[in-house]
Amino acid sequence: MADFIDSTAFNFEQGQRARKLFAAVVLAALDDAIADDKKYGNGPEQIARWARSRDGREVLSCAGIDPNERVVKGLMEFVSKGIRTSVALSREESERRHALEMDQAEAA
Repeated sequence: MADFIDSTAFNFEQGQRARKLFAAVVLAALDDAIADDKKYGNGPEQIARWARSRDGREVLSCAGIDPNERVVKGLMEFVSKGIRTSVALSREESERRHALEMDQAEAA
């Protein structure tokens, strides 16, 4: 019985590691699209094309993201904002956005 629990826990951990790896691929694709947007001006179209492709749908699924049209639109919007993923996921950026939202709420 203990062997079954150990193997189940091991398999779960391996699955979580794989999901994180594919999530990193999605973040890299977003960064590439942001770079394309700054250089060529076609970033949102590039990420949409990738997300709708067979490979893109497979990577999104493996990352635990449902590859539907709503997700594609969200990815396109994220790329159009032009904020790199490392900055967007940082604590400082999160605090800055929260402070901005609070200032806007007080002004209204």
